[in-house]
Amino acid sequence: MSDNNKHPSAGRGRKRAGWFRRLFFGGSKTLADDMLETDRYGQQKIEDVEVILSPGKQIVKGFFEKKYAVVALVVVVVMFLIAFVGPLFMPKYFDAYSENTQQSIYPTLSMMKMPKELQKDVKQVSSYGPFTVGLSGSGKVYVWGCTQIGTTGFDVSRIPEDVQKANIVMVAAGIDHIIAIDDKGKIYGWGNYKLGQYGRYDEFADTSFVLPIPQELYDNGVDVSKVKKLTCGYQSTAILMEDGTLYVWGNKNAYSNMEFFATLNEVDETLDFVPEQTLLKDIAFTMNYIIGVRMPPAGGGLYEPLVFGPAVLESFEQPSADFTSVGAKIKSTLREHGQNGKDATIERVFATATTVAYQLSDNTVLFGGAFQNQERSYVAPPKLAEGEYFVELTTGIHHYTGLTNLGNVYAFGENLLDQCDTPKNLSKAAHVFACGFQTYTTDENNQLLQKWGHKGYLFGTDKNGADIFQRIVNGSKMTMTIGGVAVLISTFIGIIVGCVAGYFGGKVDIALMRVTEVFAAIPFLPFAMILSSIMSHMPWSENAKIFLLMCILGVLSWTGLARLVRGQVLVARENEYVTAAKAMGVKESKIAFKHILPNVISIIIVTLTLDFATCMLTESSLSYLGFGVTPPRPTWGNMLNGANNMTVMNNYWWQWLFTALFLAVTTICINIIGDALRDVMDPKSNAER
Repeated sequence: MSDNNKHPSAGRGRKRAGWFRRLFFGGSKTLADDMLETDRYGQQKIEDVEVILSPGKQIVKGFFEKKYAVVALVVVVVMFLIAFVGPLFMPKYFDAYSENTQQSIYPTLSMMKMPKELQKDVKQVSSYGPFTVGLSGSGKVYVWGCTQIGTTGFDVSRIPEDVQKANIVMVAAGIDHIIAIDDKGKIYGWGNYKLGQYGRYDEFADTSFVLPIPQELYDNGVDVSKVKKLTCGYQSTAILMEDGTLYVWGNKNAYSNMEFFATLNEVDETLDFVPEQTLLKDIAFTMNYIIGVRMPPAGGGLYEPLVFGPAVLESFEQPSADFTSVGAKIKSTLREHGQNGKDATIERVFATATTVAYQLSDNTVLFGGAFQNQERSYVAPPKLAEGEYFVELTTGIHHYTGLTNLGNVYAFGENLLDQCDTPKNLSKAAHVFACGFQTYTTDENNQLLQKWGHKGYLFGTDKNGADIFQRIVNGSKMTMTIGGVAVLISTFIGIIVGCVAGYFGGKVDIALMRVTEVFAAIPFLPFAMILSSIMSHMPWSENAKIFLLMCILGVLSWTGLARLVRGQVLVARENEYVTAAKAMGVKESKIAFKHILPNVISIIIVTLTLDFATCMLTESSLSYLGFGVTPPRPTWGNMLNGANNMTVMNNYWWQWLFTALFLAVTTICINIIGDALRDVMDPKSNAER
């Protein structure tokens, strides 16, 4: 039988069942729904019945009707996702990261953007820091990356006009300068020159730590056909000639043994004989030392293959097959790799900031030293197949990239910035160029084939070379955690004190309110600074100090909520349901916390929301003043503390602007949410305003 043919008595039966259900389970939205429902038997539809909403749904509806509150809620949710989910996508991040070559870099993602013109004809690529210089087969120079040199005012992308007109055949980049040599042997330099990176200036004469370019090179240049190697380091440059002669200049403080190499073959006039010259096969810059490979003496005799000067570098003198072990002394190693009764020789030397690689005469490559962050992100050197060897090996700041005779490309070393993530589809590479934190490969026609590595920094870097975006994300978790735990502590104390004082009244109320006034009278920020300062000198772990900081913030910020709860409870305890509960013998504590407290929960939620933003700002204020969480662990406050001088404010704006924006936007949006909740939970106060 169809529904339309059912008897009207069936409908009346369902109505009776509805009334019977409401008799025992109470009225609800079901009643309104039943009355609004179209009568399928032709009875008149009731149009003037208001839909009944629960208080909770009414609050939600009222809140989402406020567009500005919805926007603020979305922003806060995004911030929480960034704080607590964002770090999961940064597995290589750690608080203590620092990198000298990446200090105070402005926001850029151009570190790997090789100019399109150069991609068609790549002859040479060089980098020792935030920028890269490239040379085309036609002798044209290109520069890309972070090209502005700190506060010096120099920009290496401004290539001098005479360099643009010349036919450049060699180019090399240092940390803050570029050196180029044209086909006539003239040497050019641009970028920062203040510490002797290039040129000869009168001001150098008054500076003991500046070693200027040799006069003969400055005046006459070099025979470019006899230049074996041009390389730059940290504010320093070296040119090695085919005959083993070395020219080196720059900042002597950058390398402890630079003066030794600069005076390697100077003759002591007090001697009665002229000693045999020390000629070099190869040379390389680490971050702190110059490493040289000596040519065997023409007259035979004692032969020390490595030249360090006064530096003591035991790890470099005992190379092994990888960077995780120490091998035998270099002489023993050369003897072991020798053939036909002759020791092997070191043919080439390559160096990163803290490691060195020696290529022997039998094509074996041995490694010495250890990477700065080897325990955190490390790709081991490859185990080459039998008969496979490196035909090209180039170095970045913390990694090596090599091309073998079989056409395989390997990148190994430290991999914190993805500089060792070699593409899986890489093939037909003819040349490799490892730069600061990038690698470029070209084909047999010198056209760019593949590139990989670090693109740059979205928010720039701080004074330690750390990525500000990553520190903001990881610092937000700490700032929000401290603010959240502190507000939970203050809410717990405030609710108990306010509820007990308001419900019991009398002497209990007087005593608790006097205690509340004592805590309220304490100057909050100075007292928190004193406690934090005392705590910083205690022999406790960093986590224990952070937990105590949360407790300090919570214990000192509960008084306002306690007074609000007390006032609400004083009013609520006079209601009839409280009198009825007392008449039924319900326990006092149950009446206070189970019956009265839920009726004042709205004011608690609003206050909790607003206090959360206040605790975040207080933590940031303490950290900004140096009394909160101590670096290198980041919080938004101590990140701002690192930018509280005029030099940073004026010249390195990115070190404080983005952090301040995150803090300001988050706290403002939390306050907007709190205000919106107060409006929808207390319509009377909203109407009065």
